[in-house]
Amino acid sequence: MACIIIGITGSIAAYKAADITSQLIKDGHEVHVVMTQSATEFITPLTLQVLSRNPVLVSLEDEKQSWKPGHIDLADRADLFVIAPASANTIGNLANGLAPDPLTSIYLATKAKILIAPAMNGKMWDHPATQRNVNTLTKDGCKFIGPEQHGMLACGYKGSGRLQDVETILQKITSLIS
Repeated sequence: MACIIIGITGSIAAYKAADITSQLIKDGHEVHVVMTQSATEFITPLTLQVLSRNPVLVSLEDEKQSWKPGHIDLADRADLFVIAPASANTIGNLANGLAPDPLTSIYLATKAKILIAPAMNGKMWDHPATQRNVNTLTKDGCKFIGPEQHGMLACGYKGSGRLQDVETILQKITSLIS
């Protein structure tokens, strides 16, 4: 089975990453989770640690237990790096080669396939800067899934921006590791 890194960023949709992680473990994959600090405001690292059966990387301070930086080790081992949900901030960091945290550092260091599942307010998704960043990442070889184009958002708006449904994300993951 595959070694899959799940990256979680600050979004109300972060709780759906628990379901993705759980399903991948049930399918027999090795799953490691890395979270931005803002993601921990929506779901705890402990939840993902229990579901993935591996330590969760949130900050570079978490890497002190080994001589080899954890983000480099994960970048080397990954077959697929899935960022779900991906915030506008993280997409911007990735597109511009910025690495302020372990999640973006893994992105810069890995040769694995990349799947990005955006989740944000529809106005943020539609903004020219976000679309420019998505186009840059697509040209760099990243695959995108979603966001859903219709539905109620947590912020009260209707429209685009919702995280793609978990089942569709899992199907895309399966197709990328096959």
